[in-house]
Amino acid sequence: MKTRKITAIMLCLALIFTAFGVSAGAAQDKLFYLVLGDSIGYGSGLGNPEKACYGRIVADTNGYDYANDAIPGHTTQNLLARLENESVVSHVKQADIISVSIGGNNFLLGNMAALLFEIIVKNDDTRARETVDEFYKDLDTIVKKIHGYNPDAVILMQTLYNPQTGYKGEAYQISIDLLNEAILRYADENEGAIVIVDVASRLRDSENDFAEDGIHPSVQGNEKIAAAVLEKLAELGLGEKTEPVINEKGTDIRVPSIFTYPLELYGKALHFLSLIYGVFA
Repeated sequence: MKTRKITAIMLCLALIFTAFGVSAGAAQDKLFYLVLGDSIGYGSGLGNPEKACYGRIVADTNGYDYANDAIPGHTTQNLLARLENESVVSHVKQADIISVSIGGNNFLLGNMAALLFEIIVKNDDTRARETVDEFYKDLDTIVKKIHGYNPDAVILMQTLYNPQTGYKGEAYQISIDLLNEAILRYADENEGAIVIVDVASRLRDSENDFAEDGIHPSVQGNEKIAAAVLEKLAELGLGEKTEPVINEKGTDIRVPSIFTYPLELYGKALHFLSLIYGVFA
């Protein structure tokens, strides 16, 4: 009788430890998802980016561990410096999947006024091409630095969308096309180094995909990016769900038109100058 009791107790303990082991194993198998880059990755078009940006949606949908180290305003050079930060490096080393959104600010910060003038008025894309050449070099260094920390990390590189319309939109598109061509070329020339997520083809609804600032993805835009990332992860066997799970609905930022109108006026003024330049050139 005593032997049966001891046997029963041993079986119970074995089941408990087995269940604990399975549970611990499941926790260890949880993938870690990291977002790096700029304000797009951060979710600057939202009033509640921490809860509703596309990175959070992707993590919530697939049950990933998650960190977001994107910083608004960052260029490729800023991201390179960021990859020396102890906390960021720790996240990179842990990450199974890393989404990278970078490159837009290489054009916007310090370059955009001159770029728009040269492209719209002078029909000259030399400065844009030089900016893209620098971007390509930085991208190569960024990818190599990430893989130096973590050779097994899957790097999801996003293409850049065009949030503008009219004369500005045409000028933006020239620069964006050059940048996206560089991203595609990098993927072709460095097989397996990055996986491209084509965000540019998803965000085309100029009224609803972008925030009132005319730059960042809106709630709808973030949900579309999340869907694009989820579909790519499913293709790679790193996730099963492709329909975004929204645990907290995003809120769009509100921007008074006084802050966006000058850029619109600038685009029209440049178009007018281009007509004059065309006559006298």
